[in-house]
Amino acid sequence: MADTLRRWGCIEPLLLLLLLETLWRAGAGPIRYSVLEELDKGSFVGSIAKDLGLEPRELAERGVRIVSRGRTRLFSLNPRSGSLVTAGRIDREELCAQSARCVVSFNILLENNMKIYGVEIEIIDINDNFPRFRDEEVKVKVNENAAMGTRLALPFARDADVSMNSLQSYKLSPNMHFSLEQKSGTDGQKYPELVLERPLDREKVAVHDLLLTALDGGDPILSSSMHIHVVVLDANDNAPLFTQSEYRVTVPENIPVGSRLLTLTATDPDEGVNGELTYSFRNEEDKISETFQLDSSLGEISTLQSLDYEESRFYLMEVVAQDGGALLASAKVLVTVQDVNDNVPEVILTSLASSVSEDCPPGTVIALFSVHDGDSVENGEIVCSIPRNLPFKLEKSVDNYYHLLTTKALDREEISDYNITITVIDSGNPPLSTESHISLNVADINDNPPVFPHTSYSTYILENNPRGISILSVTAHDPDSGNNAKITYSLAEDMFQGMSLSTYVFINSNTGILYALGSFDYEQVKDLQLWVMASDSGDPPLSSNMSLSLFVLDQNDNAPEILYPSIPTDGSTGVELAPRSAEPGYLVTKVVAVDRDSGQNAWLSYHLLKVSEPGLFTVGLHMGEVRTARALLDRDALKQSLVVVVQDHGQPPLSATVTLTVAVADSIPDVLADLDSLKPSSYADDSSLTLYLVVAVAIVSCVFLTFVIVLLALRLRCWHSSSQLQASGSRLAGMPTSHFVGVDGVRAFLQTYSHEVSLTADSRNSHMIFPQPNYADTLISQESCGKSEPPLISEKINVNEELGVVQQAPPNTDWRFSQAQRPGTSGSQNGDETGTWPNNQFDTEMLQAMILASASEAADGGSTLGGGAGTMGLSARYGPQFTLQHVPDYRQNVYIPGSNATLTNAAGKRDGKAPTGGNGNKKKSGKKEKK
Repeated sequence: MADTLRRWGCIEPLLLLLLLETLWRAGAGPIRYSVLEELDKGSFVGSIAKDLGLEPRELAERGVRIVSRGRTRLFSLNPRSGSLVTAGRIDREELCAQSARCVVSFNILLENNMKIYGVEIEIIDINDNFPRFRDEEVKVKVNENAAMGTRLALPFARDADVSMNSLQSYKLSPNMHFSLEQKSGTDGQKYPELVLERPLDREKVAVHDLLLTALDGGDPILSSSMHIHVVVLDANDNAPLFTQSEYRVTVPENIPVGSRLLTLTATDPDEGVNGELTYSFRNEEDKISETFQLDSSLGEISTLQSLDYEESRFYLMEVVAQDGGALLASAKVLVTVQDVNDNVPEVILTSLASSVSEDCPPGTVIALFSVHDGDSVENGEIVCSIPRNLPFKLEKSVDNYYHLLTTKALDREEISDYNITITVIDSGNPPLSTESHISLNVADINDNPPVFPHTSYSTYILENNPRGISILSVTAHDPDSGNNAKITYSLAEDMFQGMSLSTYVFINSNTGILYALGSFDYEQVKDLQLWVMASDSGDPPLSSNMSLSLFVLDQNDNAPEILYPSIPTDGSTGVELAPRSAEPGYLVTKVVAVDRDSGQNAWLSYHLLKVSEPGLFTVGLHMGEVRTARALLDRDALKQSLVVVVQDHGQPPLSATVTLTVAVADSIPDVLADLDSLKPSSYADDSSLTLYLVVAVAIVSCVFLTFVIVLLALRLRCWHSSSQLQASGSRLAGMPTSHFVGVDGVRAFLQTYSHEVSLTADSRNSHMIFPQPNYADTLISQESCGKSEPPLISEKINVNEELGVVQQAPPNTDWRFSQAQRPGTSGSQNGDETGTWPNNQFDTEMLQAMILASASEAADGGSTLGGGAGTMGLSARYGPQFTLQHVPDYRQNVYIPGSNATLTNAAGKRDGKAPTGGNGNKKKSGKKEKK
């Protein structure tokens, strides 16, 4: 133990000097340390964190690690202390054999910035190996007549240590005949030799036993011994002699096994057994005996196994030629192995980034790798390259390390993956090369918005489409990938006709399919202007939009609507006037119709569907003008019926019909005078009509009497009774005047039904009144009539529930027709130019009956006599409850043939006073009896 402490005391100053030298040179080149061999695992070597300028904790954060090629790792990093320690016991002799200086080199890698630092550690030898002889015993033969000073070569010892710890000297046991000398060879090896000091006498001593001790220079000194048996032989006075003291030969490393390298030649002038030579290796190592073979009789040296320049560059051996008399000679043989280019360059990836963002700046490090070639000189010189058409370059780092860098910005949309081929070629002849492939994925960033193929689209949809039908599929393309290319579709918020567009259409956010939420109506919506937006799912998201024009196509879903003459709701027909003096082509009336559709779906054509007198009337195909086809004859019936059909040009076509009744007469008095003589249409039945009239009058009378009785019994429920009264009044007004034939029938109708019932909603009394005939010259709506105050009311009336009767005013000067307002074409009628009403009482009562009938028919929704010129002007001009609310506003398109009157209402006098002028009869009709 004391010897060990003394040895460490001598070594410590040396270690301190080596450490100071390492610290001084740390900034100039590789980091250098030194460490003794045979230290325990985990022994401190040096503070690598301090030499790298880092804190110990930063070693793990920066990914500091040791990279070395093709050898067992001897050192490791202690992450806690930041020091370099031994990874196991280090044997210097195993690493460096007999080399004077043993240095282990490796690299330190900083993973975060891919920096490489070289580290060199010198392994310091300690005296841990004894000098050793190959054999424990050896025989040496010597002729007894050997001269004084004869030298006998002895086996030498080997010491694996170097410098002072290696073999230093030999010591021979004391004896009388031999002394010891040692020689130093060119390789530094010390060879012992026995020197004969006194003559030998075999007969006295045949064998001399000596002890040879080999000593090293360590502290303490280590030694080993070998027994030498010197056999004294009979006289052999000539020793063998080699032609050369040293043989050299150079062979390539790829020489075939069994090839002869060289032949050694030695001569001995003796004869017989003393001249026969035997060749053998002396002091050969195991490696020599395993690699080479020596022919003992011929002296030829050949190979037993292949040579490897990278394993051993030369072999040194000693060959001995010995004769039969035990004399021998030795020669040195040096076999030098010549390198050939038999090693392919090698690429070792140290660090690799498998993917890189497409927005990385030029100069970004992609990979760190090293190259190595086991050959030497030119065969080991390496050239590294990559294809030129790639946006990358190679940059050499320390030792044989290279960085792979980007040279420009990458675009994933152009190239998303790179397969980089690294080619390494040496300078041998022929050159050898190898390739290494690096796959690099370019990571996407959201740098491209979705793009539609076109900035605007237009599409069409038929109206009356089913709900939920798909209209159009829009698709946008995003060249990015992943979420950056995941597109969602939406519609821009906008209003149409006071409603959000999202109430009309819906777009699937994933597929881009546009659906109709409801059924479109061309007459309400003809087109929609939409903005479709496509947004990706990147961060931040990018978007683009395009305009979409959605046009609604018309279908033939609307039948023609007849504006004039208005279609009665009670089955009666309007009456048109045609003078008997009308010539062919006389304009009787004009059918005016419209169609809500458009295009050819709204093109209308007019046709006669049914006539009572064929060939008498024609209708214009496109204008709807009903004209006489020939002159009227006396045999022609007074009443003519025409059914006009209006048809559009849709597919399939839709149509509407109107029935016209034409009275053949020259003036209104003629019409009244001829009512008894009106003949029914060709398809009417007089007996049936009379029967229907009698039955209708009887039924209405019964219903009316029943209604009065029930009304008096249930007067407390006035509001309900008022509703029944209105319903009853409607039934009474529903009896068309056209069904009455003859003056007697009209007079009977007036005497039976020309009365009204006025009720109060909140009193127990009901009043029957007989109002004056209605001579108002204005159109009074049903709503205004319902709210007017009746003349006889006994108690307070509820305004919201009352049923009133309008005070009738006497006719004024407006109750006349001008020549332009009369039915037919201008001047086609006979009679009074002033258009005054009849003066006799009978005619006045007939007119009152027709007016009452017209008012009742208007209250049911339509006039049986037509409203306007050509229909006697009764219902439209004088009907108290006529309204146009059920007719669309197409007045700008309406032309009434033969009249300058319009369908608008004229203001009338409602104050109940008699007009100031006029030629009409101002006599009021008398009150009728109550029934």
